[in-house]
Amino acid sequence: MIYCVEDDRSIRELIVYTLKISGFEAEGFEDASGFFTALNQNIPQLIMLDVMLPDKSGLEILNELKSSMEYRDIPIIMETAKTTEFDKVIGLDSGADDYLSKPFGMMEMVSRVKAVLRRNNQTPHEEQLVYRGIKMDPLRRTVTINGEQVDLTLKEFDLLQCFMSNPGIVFSREQLLDKVWGTNYLGESRTIDVHVGTLRSKLGEYGNDIRTVHGVGYSLKESHHGQ
Repeated sequence: MIYCVEDDRSIRELIVYTLKISGFEAEGFEDASGFFTALNQNIPQLIMLDVMLPDKSGLEILNELKSSMEYRDIPIIMETAKTTEFDKVIGLDSGADDYLSKPFGMMEMVSRVKAVLRRNNQTPHEEQLVYRGIKMDPLRRTVTINGEQVDLTLKEFDLLQCFMSNPGIVFSREQLLDKVWGTNYLGESRTIDVHVGTLRSKLGEYGNDIRTVHGVGYSLKESHHGQ
């Protein structure tokens, strides 16, 4: 089931119709109230979430979902008529999986939906990863720093897992986009810079261990205290 939260009736109906003929179950909601009522009864595979809504903004809804243990792992694609980099950065930094700027084509939307679902259905590695004072449990999707649990967004977690699995390896922005967002992601490499920045701040004393390789990308310093 895919939920579409969109206040424009014509757009909402077109999205739901397109998803249905593409083989998905889909249901549309014009505001946050109706959406949360349905969410309490059935958790969807993915949420299409408009930023501009009448009763509560899409970013407010996104923050509520990502702060909930029950709903935080639901993949979310933001959609809005706004096209400024600020709006994209805020949405992605808050944990959105992808972003569509209106007007967007229906086939592009379906492609993005399939790519996000494919990425989120991948089986995580079971072994724990350790790098200095950072411990990661990919199966439970938890991270602790010096014994204290740290709250990461989905993409921050996936980025850190990529780095911790390959200490010393330099990744270009394009490689990180491919590994974390998927080959069909059509966003900008600026997305990587934003997420690396927020990840560094959350890693505290270990944040600077993610080094910038100018002209190339990023790398996690090698450590002699485990991965």
